[in-house]
Amino acid sequence: MKQDIFLGAGSRLWLGLVVLLTLAFGHRPVAAQPAAFPAGPIKLVVGYAAGGSVDLVARRVAPVLSRRLGQPVSVENLAGASGSIAAVTVALAAPDGHTLLLGSPAEIGINHLLDRRGRFDPLKDLTPIGAVGSQPLVLVASGASSVRNLDGFLAYATSHKRQARYGTAGHGTPLHLAGETIKRLSGAPMEHVPYRGAGLMLPDLLSGRTEFAVMVLSSAMPHVRDGKLRVLGLTQASGSAAARDLPVLGAHPRLRGLDVGVWFGLFGPARLPPAVAERLRTELREALRQPELRSALEADGLSLMENADFAGFLRTELHKFAETVERAGMGAAPLH
Repeated sequence: MKQDIFLGAGSRLWLGLVVLLTLAFGHRPVAAQPAAFPAGPIKLVVGYAAGGSVDLVARRVAPVLSRRLGQPVSVENLAGASGSIAAVTVALAAPDGHTLLLGSPAEIGINHLLDRRGRFDPLKDLTPIGAVGSQPLVLVASGASSVRNLDGFLAYATSHKRQARYGTAGHGTPLHLAGETIKRLSGAPMEHVPYRGAGLMLPDLLSGRTEFAVMVLSSAMPHVRDGKLRVLGLTQASGSAAARDLPVLGAHPRLRGLDVGVWFGLFGPARLPPAVAERLRTELREALRQPELRSALEADGLSLMENADFAGFLRTELHKFAETVERAGMGAAPLH
């Protein structure tokens, strides 16, 4: 079984990342006098393997940004530590706007709550540029499973004891939080199986080796349409315009209060020159107004967030995640 690098022998890599943080965060590059921006190609870093929802959004946004900025924008996948390796890489990059992060809640809002050994602080070590969009998560069953709905899943989990193994794209992701919240609220025994991205999880899930998973809607729906996955419900309290016909887990009597989703945003290193940050912010906003990009992202299940106060949104989200992590018993201290 493919395991996330937070677990087993792979934890050595996370410890190495912690050492890197400890040594490097006091010696980050300082912004030079800004030249004309952009002065060359731009790298858009994604913290997960190709094929997952973050990668999908990055590959939708990159070519439109490239046309607007007049320079190539290439997507680079740096999978590992539930996105943290990518986030740290961008935080330590030269603050000139040529290395950016397409970020999501795990690497921005959750990982630092689960492990305090590092010195990474998303509000201080990255520059929020702008939100792209958000979308629901779904609890799914493999098409090979006999489970047809949420009640069947809860009955299965209760009767099999720890045999209800659910996969996610990684430890410390919103998908993991959603799964642990389902477990806490329902009381059903469940075992988390973390992978290094949805693309690495799918072969096991589609074959039935992993029977259940929490996934981002856009990653799940192509396989739902062809009958290889079955949606048990959205991990939220109300319906979604992107999935009007899907059941809502938060409406179930045993899952009241369940409301976990995922969002995507653009970030640069800390100390990004204000003029560069504003140029990127403007071009992202204009890119999200382009009909072809809007249509593609909405078809993927995203609700666009181009008018959001992104910095304010992030502060609210980080406090929400701190509360959720604490309630789920995942050993985190709340934010101060």
